[in-house]
Amino acid sequence: MNSTLSLAWRNLLRNRRRSLMTLFAMVLGLTAVLLFGGYIRDITYSLQTNFVVGSGHLQIQHRDYFRLGTGNPAAYGVARYERIMQTLKEDPELGPMLVVVTPSLQFGAIAGNFAAGVSRTAYVTGIVVDDQNRMREWNDYGQRNLSSRNLSLSGTPSDTAIIGTGLARVLKLCGPLKVKDCENSDAPPPAVPEASGAALPDDIVALSDSTARPVATPSAGGRARIELLAASPRGAPNVADIGVLAAEFQGVKEYDDVYVALHLSQAQKLVFGASPPQVTAIALQLQHTSQLPAARARVEELLRSTLKDEPLAVLDYEELNPFYGQTLAMFAAIFGFIAVLMGSIVLFTVSNTMSMAVVERTAEIGTLRAIGLRRGGIRAIFVCEGLILGCIGAALGIAVSLAAASLINHLELTWVPPGRIEEVPLAVRLAGENTMLAIGAVGLVVVAALSALLPAARAARMNIVDALRHV
Repeated sequence: MNSTLSLAWRNLLRNRRRSLMTLFAMVLGLTAVLLFGGYIRDITYSLQTNFVVGSGHLQIQHRDYFRLGTGNPAAYGVARYERIMQTLKEDPELGPMLVVVTPSLQFGAIAGNFAAGVSRTAYVTGIVVDDQNRMREWNDYGQRNLSSRNLSLSGTPSDTAIIGTGLARVLKLCGPLKVKDCENSDAPPPAVPEASGAALPDDIVALSDSTARPVATPSAGGRARIELLAASPRGAPNVADIGVLAAEFQGVKEYDDVYVALHLSQAQKLVFGASPPQVTAIALQLQHTSQLPAARARVEELLRSTLKDEPLAVLDYEELNPFYGQTLAMFAAIFGFIAVLMGSIVLFTVSNTMSMAVVERTAEIGTLRAIGLRRGGIRAIFVCEGLILGCIGAALGIAVSLAAASLINHLELTWVPPGRIEEVPLAVRLAGENTMLAIGAVGLVVVAALSALLPAARAARMNIVDALRHV
């Protein structure tokens, strides 16, 4: 074995230029794969952090709410949610894993600025602001975040809301809320043809005039206000006059056009009025994502035992956010394509190097066979050369990748991912990702060894007499 390695090493040093060019291709291929893999890993952690911060690791809901209940929170709400939260926090197995347990209420409503004569459907989310701020502190992967972690609703009265910039434009609140790109927001809407038909009776017209009251867009304190109308459990509409603190872009236009965030207490009053309040979800945020399987199993056990009288189900953040899995699948496909492409380049390069070495060393191969070296020994020499190149290339590739990743991370580049509203650091996460580094290194060594098999087999099949003619 030692003699085989010695011969292989000597043969690589004999033609340093070709060996160095082969190593360069191997290092370049491994560096490209690892850097892209590190970039994907950082995006994965960033997406996971974003979803866990917003919706928690797990959510407990009415068992049919996720499929059927988003338009009817009263029918698919969680009634005794405070008891359920207390049970979860006091559980000896689940309690130590929990960071935050918080309720939320989501429902559809009509948002209007009746002073301007405009309204549209909206999607309202009622939250406990202090709990949401604590959820935003979760950073299990050490992600760098350039934005403020506290919600704008912090420290505001219960009748305060945040709306999307798209909703602010529709409701003609660009001026009071200082929304940009609103040049035509105050323009009158296109004329609507007058409806033909019999005129309304005089008593109905008088009733309409008496009940219509203009509402000033800004309040006495200067804050813009909107009216929210939602259906109560009995079907009668409830209306609330809400002060709007600010308009904030939500990253996705469709969501930005309907977004309203309220304090939970105000949202419950709007939907349930004097009836007992409910919520549509209880979010559970864990200390570490690795605890998710154990935490979910324990929650499901509690739902089957202590909380069996409640029609509840538990969902994790991947089920709640299908975009997460779709994004990871897309990046996995791109990564696989790049890995196969780079592997093919390395395979061709090493195979070409070994093939040229076979041609140049025909006389040497004949001499070795003549002095008694078997065909298996010839194959072993060439395969060892491929393994040596692979090992050196793997070591250099990892070193170069770590150095390049560190350089990229220190450049403090930023970008805005899809669906986000703030810039995030562009980073490549390689340090500490030992599994990915090991898989990349082993993959390169295996590809290099496989690349040498065909030239090695051709060298071993050479006829001794024909090979010695080249001496």
